[in-house]
Amino acid sequence: MDKRYFSEEHNLFRESLKNFLKKEVVPHVDKWEKDGAIERFIWKKFGDMGYLGLTYPVKYGGLELDLFYTVILLEELQKVNSLGFAAAIWAHMYLAMTHLNKEGDERIKEEYLAPSIAGDKIGCLCISEPFAGSDVSGMRTTAIKEGDYYVLNGSKTFITNGVLSDYLVVTAKTAPELGNKGISVFVVDRETSGVSAVKLDKLGWRASDTGEIAFDNVKIPVENLMGEEGKGFPYIMQHFALERLIMGINAHARAEYALDYAIDYMSERTAFGKQINQYQALRHKIAERSAEMTMCKEFNYSVTQRLNNGEYVVKEATMSKMLSTKMADETIYDCLQMLGGYGFMEDYPLARLFRDSRCGPIGGGTSEILKEILSKIIIDKKDYKPAVEV
Repeated sequence: MDKRYFSEEHNLFRESLKNFLKKEVVPHVDKWEKDGAIERFIWKKFGDMGYLGLTYPVKYGGLELDLFYTVILLEELQKVNSLGFAAAIWAHMYLAMTHLNKEGDERIKEEYLAPSIAGDKIGCLCISEPFAGSDVSGMRTTAIKEGDYYVLNGSKTFITNGVLSDYLVVTAKTAPELGNKGISVFVVDRETSGVSAVKLDKLGWRASDTGEIAFDNVKIPVENLMGEEGKGFPYIMQHFALERLIMGINAHARAEYALDYAIDYMSERTAFGKQINQYQALRHKIAERSAEMTMCKEFNYSVTQRLNNGEYVVKEATMSKMLSTKMADETIYDCLQMLGGYGFMEDYPLARLFRDSRCGPIGGGTSEILKEILSKIIIDKKDYKPAVEV
């Protein structure tokens, strides 16, 4: 491991995590993929091991570790042959829980963040809507204040953990006439009257429960508002940097896994009297993809270090997701090809990995949206400012 970023403690953590995943997760993955749901026991095991609270305050049961522990967790989760399971874990930890930690008051942290770290409660983040995906400011869901409550109406879609989670972090317009300056963030209990969810049928990420959620006159207590009313949009934008970097790290990790698998296969497979790793056309393709993966990995590590040091890295995180997810799709495509007919079989990991990886350039902001954001930064000299100084 690169000593610039990973200490001996990091390396020991990685080995311990690998053993845990091999013993506690891998044997169940095929069942979860088939059922389209992850059993609750594994969440508690993750909580008991401290994995759900790596970066969170000790006060609420977390470990307050640096971001490279998160990198290790993300990388190893990409290698259990279920990106849906991986997504369920990181969406809970770094989408829902990030808002609880950054915008939640003391009561919210005690009631939602602490049990989230312990693995007793699962969360989801509800931003995307049927008519507003990457266009966050175009959301139509409203939360209108009436006395001691906000009344929530609207719908969200493509929500990871959207069906089986215990609570929802929901973005809605509290002042629709103000556009993106009228968005606020709330925490909503799953059992609240008027909340309903339908599970979506997906190309990949089969193990995760991705849902479409409807809110029909849902009454949210005013104390469940997180942060300031009307500040939801900058909160969301601020946290998107972490989400994009996470998806970039995920991408380089699954590409590395695919390359390692393909290289091992090629060393064993023979054709026309010699191992297929001796054919120049195949060797050069692996060399090319390996170089691209390593470039993305190095970049992602450097951006992680900057974010860990408190820098605002929205431009770099956007680049990370845009380039790394494209690289991963192309790498996994070529690695599947190296297996020939076996690559097309579900008995081998590349078929599932190929399907799962395709969500990378879509979820968390499509590559097209990211290119436009980068165009504004690079060409128009737009300076995206954090909601609060980090």
